[in-house]
Amino acid sequence: MRIASLPDFVLQRIDRAIGGPVNRQIYQVLRAAILSHQLPTGLQLPSSRELARELAMSRNTVTHAYEQLIAEGYLETRAGAGTFIADTVPDQIVDALTSSRNDNEQAGHVGLSVRGAHLIRRAGVSPLQWGAFMPGVPDVTQFPNKVWSRLQNKHWRRSRAELLTYDQGGGYLPLREAIAEYLRVARSVNCRTGQIIITTGIHQSIDLAAKLLGEHGDRAWVEEPCYWGTRSVCQSLGIEPVPIPVDAEGMQVPQSDGLHPAQPPRFIFVTPSHQYPLGTVMSLSRRRLLLEYAAAHKAWIMEDDYDSEFRYGSRPLASLQGLDTHDRVLYMGTFSKTTFPGLRIGFLVVPETLSEAFVTGHSELYRGGQVFMQAILADFMTQGYFASHIRRMRVLYGERLHLLQQAVKHHFGDAIDFSDGDAGLHLALHLPPGCDDLTICSEARAAGIITRPLSGYYMQAANARRGLMLGYACVPNEQIAPAFDKLAGIIKKHWPA
Repeated sequence: MRIASLPDFVLQRIDRAIGGPVNRQIYQVLRAAILSHQLPTGLQLPSSRELARELAMSRNTVTHAYEQLIAEGYLETRAGAGTFIADTVPDQIVDALTSSRNDNEQAGHVGLSVRGAHLIRRAGVSPLQWGAFMPGVPDVTQFPNKVWSRLQNKHWRRSRAELLTYDQGGGYLPLREAIAEYLRVARSVNCRTGQIIITTGIHQSIDLAAKLLGEHGDRAWVEEPCYWGTRSVCQSLGIEPVPIPVDAEGMQVPQSDGLHPAQPPRFIFVTPSHQYPLGTVMSLSRRRLLLEYAAAHKAWIMEDDYDSEFRYGSRPLASLQGLDTHDRVLYMGTFSKTTFPGLRIGFLVVPETLSEAFVTGHSELYRGGQVFMQAILADFMTQGYFASHIRRMRVLYGERLHLLQQAVKHHFGDAIDFSDGDAGLHLALHLPPGCDDLTICSEARAAGIITRPLSGYYMQAANARRGLMLGYACVPNEQIAPAFDKLAGIIKKHWPA
């Protein structure tokens, strides 16, 4: 910009109609021009007297604007020379920032790192978290709110300061004690209170274990297919997920001459009691083989026991951790399925040799909190409400599973099959080859039906089986058949000839 055009530049950007001091507007106009490099470094400005004359304003108005810009470092005065635009940003930094911005925009990442862009591109989270047939969501309308409110009010009346501050000991002690007792009885987990770390859920449990036990570049076996969140957390930490196929007996544990014998994994992620998403149960022989492999190769098994309370044809199965004699299993659980997802409380059971380090690491990384909510949950468990709620919901979900199975049979008979026959919160509906589950899910969403494509849970597209994940837990009984009628119509449109 030529110095002669500066008065016109300022006048065009001053609006007296908006009110306020004019000197403030002059300051803002010049400051913006300096930051955008419209006024280049080293440019000499007119004197305050000269600029005031050109603007037809009092000299004090311009002087106040100049003084503010000088005070903030945008202008500098040189004795006997005048007022100049100050050099505030080195050219090489400006060039580097501009180049970086252009590169990211051209790549479509808008400033995201490569890792961040990959995470966002493959994200599986849904903007809708309720309704037919959203998988993995319990019926929160059936939660005993009045009981919870009474327990909550009791703690508010006591007004204990330690429940309102940070947690520094792995979680609220009475809750850790209640969880340890529950796991020993209901899940055959071998643990003491000190081994329990309260987390915000499965994701944080994985994140904590990976950061404390893993290194960037480590490998992790994951089930194929598996929960997409497991892969996302691993990849965000620089841990490479390696897909291991699942069959009717669970993860196909590679033998000594099998997959990658020279590169054993650092982590092995499994859902042995109720494989997600297919629902298979890992056989005893596979469990023993997996434990021996982990012990021999110093791998850590991450057992995700996300919804094993809900079995409708038999008793809940014992945990893999309960068979471990080598202290290689870290057991993860969550209250998101058994109470309500918004609670955001989960737990991690670690070997005793790791408990102190994990308590310290959790406090250092996350500054544990929600102690107040943990205290309510502890009472909810110790006073028997948790077990009662589980029993009631097990009956309700069993009814809804039966209704959904009937709806599927009504429309497709034996032409279509499904897994997850007697457990969990969802049904995996298998589609015939040539049926595009991605398109079906998209059209279903437009019709108000939520479902996930089974193929999206596979890492390797060539191995992906087509199907639909149908959650029934959060669908009222009377809505299951009508909702599936809509979905069935969409499926039939894409049924191969």
